[in-house]
Amino acid sequence: MIALEEQLKNPVWYSLNETHKKFVEEYDGVQFYKPEVCTFGSFFDETKTAKASNQYLKTTDHFFFVSENQTPIIDDDKVFLEKKIDGCQMVLNKLTDVEISEDIVLLGHEFIDEIYDLIWLVMPGYYRKGTYEMGKYFGIFKYGKLVSITGQRMQTNQFIEVSAVVTHPEYTRKGLAKQLIAHTTKEILKENKTPILHTNKCNLAIPLYEKLGFELTRDMNWWLYRIK
Repeated sequence: MIALEEQLKNPVWYSLNETHKKFVEEYDGVQFYKPEVCTFGSFFDETKTAKASNQYLKTTDHFFFVSENQTPIIDDDKVFLEKKIDGCQMVLNKLTDVEISEDIVLLGHEFIDEIYDLIWLVMPGYYRKGTYEMGKYFGIFKYGKLVSITGQRMQTNQFIEVSAVVTHPEYTRKGLAKQLIAHTTKEILKENKTPILHTNKCNLAIPLYEKLGFELTRDMNWWLYRIK
């Protein structure tokens, strides 16, 4: 078994080799998620990323390479870098005790459209309906309306990523996200796996994650490429 510390250096790669291997598309040693699920790509050898990305872009118009410190090589005639997100990885040290006062619901497949709509309202651009298949989603409802969610994304036999932390603008600053993150983290711990999350370095939510017991561990950069 690959050690957890090694898996966390390349989380997309190891997710696609374990829990999410049914979602993998591989091109000469470069691995991507099926585009209807997620447009993340991973690699160890950057000399292979140009040819592989050209192949993958036959199925989608954009994708991310996720890397701690390697820079992908691309075919500038066919692909351009839209932006680089300077991200970071956080790993749970010890979960802070959080009072759960809200009714938190495990969101079944019947809520897939509501999850999609809420995420696109708050963070438009890249979430796809098939992303729901990557892990469990939990939500809070108000007056019959889904107003806050937290989900699970990349995962292996040793870790699960907390993701899709979004709250409707009318319901922010009420502690909903805090309770959802704590609940989702507890669910991960029940599976004897390590909770992790990824965010950009300037995210104002980082102090909240730290208060909940997550610690910054390493850079994790997101290179967004788009077809020309």
